[in-house]
Amino acid sequence: MSTYLADAAENLTVEGPSATFTYRRIGPQGGTPLVLLNRVRATIDWWDPEFLDHLAAEHDVIVFDDIGHGYTTGEPRDSFERFADGAIEFIEALGLPQVDLLGWTMGGTVAQHITLKRPELVRRLVVAAANPGGTVPGAPDPDPKVRATMTKPEVTAEDLVFLFFPETEAGRAAGYEYLARVAARLAAGGPGVSEAAGLGQITAIAKDSAIPFEQVRADLETIKHPVLYATGMRDVMIPALASYTAVQHLPNATLVAYSDAGHGFPFQHPKAFATQVTTFLAA
Repeated sequence: MSTYLADAAENLTVEGPSATFTYRRIGPQGGTPLVLLNRVRATIDWWDPEFLDHLAAEHDVIVFDDIGHGYTTGEPRDSFERFADGAIEFIEALGLPQVDLLGWTMGGTVAQHITLKRPELVRRLVVAAANPGGTVPGAPDPDPKVRATMTKPEVTAEDLVFLFFPETEAGRAAGYEYLARVAARLAAGGPGVSEAAGLGQITAIAKDSAIPFEQVRADLETIKHPVLYATGMRDVMIPALASYTAVQHLPNATLVAYSDAGHGFPFQHPKAFATQVTTFLAA
């Protein structure tokens, strides 16, 4: 039996104009809710319950599936702008006047689009292991093994550990510990990300990578909110340079880097990163 409070959180639903959204909500309510946005090919079942428990010790934490993904109904979309529209629809369906956002990997890029579209809806923004958009100047070419692994029809546990955690003894151990923690939710057999939804996500990434960085830079410069950018220095998917570049163009940003971690640093160091987020949101 799981010892994590997040694993006991019930699936809740709310009706929006485009879909019936499924979400989970844990932690004390009353302050500004913290809404989490997920990675490619993941549903709410993939959030690390230890990380969620640490966040929910002091925050009203909400995880959800966007339109056409996982537990949420509707037609899958194929651009970050439309993913952002779906998230905004969900937040408004809950009647929340303002939220904090935490986006991991693709979710971090979507969170930026939400902030650009509806700046009054966002109080503070946390971007974890994400590309700010476009092609980051000076970024190395993606490792062919990474691209091949990401696009496999079925991604194995070994694949996830390779993509999200460094090729060190400690890193690989942390990867398998993370997989063990999410096993309780996954064992329940909830819906995954459909082929159509996965294709839409890949299409969205391709569209985003084609945006000139001059436009990305201009967009970043318009985000006046406090922003916490965080990265793993051993990230094989999105180089730490992407976060370093982003904060140079954000007027009010902080950068945190984990030297021994990769793309999945929030789950390699769940307590440390949750503490970092809590401190940032309370400032």
